[in-house]
Amino acid sequence: MIELREVTKRYGDKVAVDHISATIRPGVVTGFLGPNGAGKSTTMRVVVGLDRATSGAALVNGRPYVTAPAPLAEVGALLDAKSVDKGRTARNHLLALGATVGIGPRRVDEVLGVVGLSDVAGKPAGTFSLGMGQRLGLAAALLADPAVLILDEPVNGLDLDGIQWIRALLADLAAEGRTILLSSHLMSEMELVAEHLLVIGLGRILADTSMDAFIAGASSGVVVVTSPDAAALAPLLVGPDVSLTASPGGRLEVRGMTADVIGDLAAQHRVRLHELAEVTPSLETAYLELTRGSVEYTGAVPSHLRPTRTADADAARRAA
Repeated sequence: MIELREVTKRYGDKVAVDHISATIRPGVVTGFLGPNGAGKSTTMRVVVGLDRATSGAALVNGRPYVTAPAPLAEVGALLDAKSVDKGRTARNHLLALGATVGIGPRRVDEVLGVVGLSDVAGKPAGTFSLGMGQRLGLAAALLADPAVLILDEPVNGLDLDGIQWIRALLADLAAEGRTILLSSHLMSEMELVAEHLLVIGLGRILADTSMDAFIAGASSGVVVVTSPDAAALAPLLVGPDVSLTASPGGRLEVRGMTADVIGDLAAQHRVRLHELAEVTPSLETAYLELTRGSVEYTGAVPSHLRPTRTADADAARRAA
């Protein structure tokens, strides 16, 4: 188990993490989400002792990780897969790590097999692709069979087979009762893997809840309607909490009114419908809603890349 107790981390005048508290429990995959610069990496570094908290405490199984008698057996961390001696073979890299805690060749060969690197165990790590490097980093994290895993973007660079493999592996590890903290920007993958979510923004915890509850709390009731009679339908879709957005081609996005009600109104007024579909909330939509005001780094489209309006485009818009 990982416990964060009012953890704050400052770098000079910059507050990277601001009095965060949370408990990452065993037996489930906990997804750790947040925009760039939100404090995810800092939090994970504080947990494993790479950075010291300015105040508060980060505990692993009830104590600071730096006091663990066998750190590799306490926490397996994949924070930077590139932190490997490029001239050392994959097997020798793991043997060197294992030697620090009394782990020998048998376990090294076992984890190489688990991550699918047995056939390239004798190749220098510097020749590995991004995905192979991720597999080696995961092998290092699993080497001492730790009860806690902290993984930052573990599917980065993996192909589809690799992504499916790590998805199944994390599920199996959680089922064994391990504590897993997983950071990723791949929302679709996180939605499939994580059961619990910890969301951080501008150094503060924004959500600490189950995946199902997080998605269920997103704005729902968005109904997509496409009709050649959209101009006649739109005035019918009124109400104190109803809003709609119109797009070319007779497409309307309606909030605050169910598809059944819209369908009944269309039938009563003989309005043709080509599409009527309720949009199911997703992790991505829920996450964007929650973090919209907590994004530190935003970009703008340069003027020379912005689309320009042409006479033909204007004509098409008027026709729509």
